[in-house]
Amino acid sequence: MRAGRIDRSTGDLRRAEHCWLCLRPLGRRIEWHHPIPKSRGGREVVPLHPICHRTIHATFSNAELAKAGNIEALRANPAIARFLAWIAGKPVDFHARTAGRRS
Repeated sequence: MRAGRIDRSTGDLRRAEHCWLCLRPLGRRIEWHHPIPKSRGGREVVPLHPICHRTIHATFSNAELAKAGNIEALRANPAIARFLAWIAGKPVDFHARTAGRRS
């Protein structure tokens, strides 16, 4: 687990404070996600709660993530919007089973 991320504009290492997907404060566990998958040439990483990270990968394929390209497109997805409404009131270290991958 990394403690922070590199701000590419300044080169500074900063402590991640909020989840990239749900915008809630991060808890003890942080996972790092490539918004554009590494397999599609992505290099940037963003911090996520484990449950948020698993939800992204259960909802989207790597091809869909590469095509979406931005957080607004992900949040506009009806399944992600329902997830965000549900997770909003949960504690930062909350975890539950994530539904299986789409077929």
